[in-house]
Amino acid sequence: MKVLVLAKAPVAGRVKTRLGADVGLERAADLAAAALLDTLAASSAATEHCHLALDGDLADAVRSDELRAALTGWTVTPQRGDGFAERLVNAHLDAGPGVVVQIGMDTPHATADDLRAAADALGDDDAVLGPALDGGWWVLVRRAPDAAASLAGVEMSTPTTYDDTLAALRASGLTVGTTVALQDVDTVADADTVAALAPDTRFARAWVSAGVTS
Repeated sequence: MKVLVLAKAPVAGRVKTRLGADVGLERAADLAAAALLDTLAASSAATEHCHLALDGDLADAVRSDELRAALTGWTVTPQRGDGFAERLVNAHLDAGPGVVVQIGMDTPHATADDLRAAADALGDDDAVLGPALDGGWWVLVRRAPDAAASLAGVEMSTPTTYDDTLAALRASGLTVGTTVALQDVDTVADADTVAALAPDTRFARAWVSAGVTS
């Protein structure tokens, strides 16, 4: 099992802009960095085979030194392609063959156990898709990199992204299982919920420090 994380370098104005409208862009970037650090830690605890597909440059990022330290032993490649769906497909190609558990940076409360459980849910299926409570999805597990090719035409970040992704995977002939649903962090209310669910995470500590509530 390998974990693939797709993430943006946490630079003010480039990450968590919806949240930044309420808490400020600098604070939003710090929260994104905390969420990414939590995700990297969970991934490293789940497996020693970890890959980051990065959009942007960590040299410009908030908590750059912490992030670089957390990525010791990781394979890091730049995201490539036009639009998120194309970058997603290419990231899976770069991650190579075998069982890959792909996650983003919006679920800092996802644990190593959650990632392993998603991989275990694969069973005899070709893929596993974990729903997010906003209509998207938080995790994709696949056996072969070309499984992600069917996602190139799926519109991301909509209330039907999970359903559309599931339909696209099945239309390509893949059998798809599911795993636990998790809350993405996009808004102040989401951040409140996730910080309460996982108070010991870096994200929760950064959120408490921000002093914002819904």
